[in-house]
Amino acid sequence: MIQVTKIFRFETAHAIHGYNGHCRNIHGHSYVLHVTVGSDTDDMAYLPKPGFVIDFKDLKKIVNRIIVEQLDHRLILSNDFLAEHPHAAASENLIVWEMEPTAENILLYIRNVLLAELPSDIKLRKLKIYETSDSYAEWENTAR
Repeated sequence: MIQVTKIFRFETAHAIHGYNGHCRNIHGHSYVLHVTVGSDTDDMAYLPKPGFVIDFKDLKKIVNRIIVEQLDHRLILSNDFLAEHPHAAASENLIVWEMEPTAENILLYIRNVLLAELPSDIKLRKLKIYETSDSYAEWENTAR
């Protein structure tokens, strides 16, 4: 199966409510997101013209519009965090989630948005998001 991956970068702040470490405080990360897509093609055949699974330019437009532009330079907090820290609700760049904005939940959010927006012939295969240079969360579509 042939797949292609495009890499994206964005800056986002968050805090993890109910966590007893440093991440309970508002802080930011330079996220690096790997988006891997494929198509249902015969593994023994070449791709028909124009020969792309998806044009990298088209994948870039989709992901930038529905993910990067929505999360870049934003603050993501949970309802639970805001209940204990109501002053944080004054941030003009705030996004409020029901769930805690961990790397894992950010990745699942990205998965859900991409699954709803990708063209039907393009299959989301894998996502990887680096929160730091040596720590990442990964999701892989096992229903190929």
